[in-house]
Amino acid sequence: MRLRNGPFLTLLLLCLCAFLSLSWYAALGGQKGDVVDVYQREFLALRDRLHAAEQESLKRSKELNLVLDEIKRAVSERQALRDRDGNRTWGRLTEDPRLRPWNVSQKHVLHLPTVFHHLPHLLAKESSLQPAVRVGQGRTGVSVVMGIPSVRREVHSYLTDTLHSLISELSPQEKEDSVIVVLIAEAMGLQKGTGSGWLGLPLLRALEATHPLGLPVLQVPHRDPFRLLEVIAPSPHFYPDFSRLRESFGDPKERVRWRTKQNLDYCFLMMYAQSKGIYYVQLEDDIVAKPNYLSTMKNFALQQPSEDWMILEFSQLGFIGKMFKSLDLSLIVEFILMFYRDNPSTGSWTTFCGVDGNVALPLQKHCDRQKANLRIRFKPSLFQHVGTHSSLAGKIQKLKDKDFGKQALRKEHMNPPAEVSTSLKTYQHFTLEKAYLREDFFWAFTPAAGDFIRFRFFQPLRLERFFFRSGNIEHPEDKLFNTSVEVLPFDNPQSDKEALQEGRSTTLRYPRSPDGYLQIGEWGQAGRGGRGWTEQGSRDSLRLSIQTDSPVWVILSEIFLKKAD
Repeated sequence: MRLRNGPFLTLLLLCLCAFLSLSWYAALGGQKGDVVDVYQREFLALRDRLHAAEQESLKRSKELNLVLDEIKRAVSERQALRDRDGNRTWGRLTEDPRLRPWNVSQKHVLHLPTVFHHLPHLLAKESSLQPAVRVGQGRTGVSVVMGIPSVRREVHSYLTDTLHSLISELSPQEKEDSVIVVLIAEAMGLQKGTGSGWLGLPLLRALEATHPLGLPVLQVPHRDPFRLLEVIAPSPHFYPDFSRLRESFGDPKERVRWRTKQNLDYCFLMMYAQSKGIYYVQLEDDIVAKPNYLSTMKNFALQQPSEDWMILEFSQLGFIGKMFKSLDLSLIVEFILMFYRDNPSTGSWTTFCGVDGNVALPLQKHCDRQKANLRIRFKPSLFQHVGTHSSLAGKIQKLKDKDFGKQALRKEHMNPPAEVSTSLKTYQHFTLEKAYLREDFFWAFTPAAGDFIRFRFFQPLRLERFFFRSGNIEHPEDKLFNTSVEVLPFDNPQSDKEALQEGRSTTLRYPRSPDGYLQIGEWGQAGRGGRGWTEQGSRDSLRLSIQTDSPVWVILSEIFLKKAD
C-alpha cells in the first residue's frame, strides 16, 4: 500500500512545486509591471515640471528685458537732461516764443519759471530770442568758450585789439579747441543793415582781427580761417522799454539804463554760448591777455579737487576772466534776470555765489569757508583792463589789475641794417632809431597827411615779409590809420619813372607814386599792417606814408622786416 501510493505522492509534490513556482513567477512579473508604470509616471511629471520651469524662465527673461530697457531709457533721459541743462528753462520755448507757459491747463497745473516770466515782452515777436546777425561756422564741442560783449564807444573802440591779443596768444591746437563769441550789443545799428552804420564796421573789424597778419578788411576772406570766431547781434526786440526803468542806488536814469542793458547783454551771450563747450569764460572788449592763458585756465579748472565750484576768477576786476561751467549758465542767467533792473552784473554773480554758499548761516567763518569753495581765485591775473573810455558816455575809468604784473610795451625783432628817418615830431626820447634797434618803441605827435616813416637799406635786398604794429598796452589808442605801405625797387626805378612821364606804357602790378614807390598795402583799421612778400627784385627802401590827418598820437611798438634767404 505504501509502495503503491509513493509515486502518487511524489507526483503530487512535484505538481504542487510547479504550481507554486508559476504563481511566484506570475507575482514577480506583475510587480515589475507596476514599477515601470511608476517610473513612467514620474518621468512624465518631471517633463511637465521642466516645461513649466522653461515657460516661467521665458516670462522672467521678458520682464528683465523690460526692466533693462526702462533703465536704459531713464539713463538716456538723464543724460539728455544734463546735455540740455543749460536750456531746461527756455530751450523748447525759443522754438515758439508765443507759447504762454504760465497758463493753467487741465493737463499741467504747475510750470517752472522761464525767460518769459522775466521778459514777457519777448512773446510779442517770434524772433526776439534769435540773433539778428550771426557770422561764423557755429562750432560746438570745444573745451572753452569765450564771450565778449561789445558796444559802441564814443571816443575809441578796443575790440580789435582785444581780439588780436586773445587770438595771437593761442597755439594751433588751442584754436581748434576753443571759440570766441563776440556780441555786438547795439540793436540800433540793425536799422541800417550789416553793410553800413556802426554795426557793420565792428563785424568787419572783428573778422579782420582773426587774420594772423592783420591785413586790411578788403583782403580778409569773409570767414574765420580757424573757425574760431563768431560774431552775433541781438534782435532789436530782445530789449524791453528802457524808459520805464526805476532809478536805484542813487544812479541817474542813463546809468540805470546802461547797467540794465549790460545785464541783458550778458544773458543773451550766455544763452547763445552755453551749448558750445564745457567751460564758459566771460571777458570784456577792452583787455589784453597773457601768453598761454587758455591752457592755464583749462588746467586750473581740471585740477580742482571737486566739481562744487561755481566761479573761477582769472582777474580781480569786474566781470573779466570769470569762468563758469556751461551747465551752470542757466542758473546764472536766471539769477541775473531776477534782478536785471536793479542790480549791476558784477553784483548779481557775486550775490549768486553768496546765496549758493548759504551766506545766511549764523557762523560767519563757516559761511566764508563755504563761499571760498565756490569762488576760487587764480593768481597772477591772466587779463589786464586797458580801456580808458567806458561804453557809458562820459565815463572815464583807469582801472588796472595789480595782480597782472608788467606787460611788454614793445616786441623786438632782428631787422636788416638800414637808415631810418621820419617827418613826424618825436615825443621825448622815444625815437625811431631806438625802436629799430630794439631799444625802445617809437612815439610821435599827431601825424598829418603827407608824413612818412622810411627805412632805407644800406644794401639793396629782397624782402620776404614785413609787419608793423602801432599802439601798446598802456596807450592802445595811439595808432596809425589810413597809411599805405610802399617799397622803392632798386632795379632801375628812374627809367620806369621817365617812361611814365613820357607817356610810354609800362606794366605795373602795384600803383606807383610820383617819386617811384610801389604801393603794396594799406594799413588796416586794427592799427597794424603786414604781409608776405614774394615779388622778385631787390628793394632800396620801405616807407609808411600817411594819407590823412590823425586826431591821435602814434606809437610803433613792433617793426619786423624779414630778409629773404
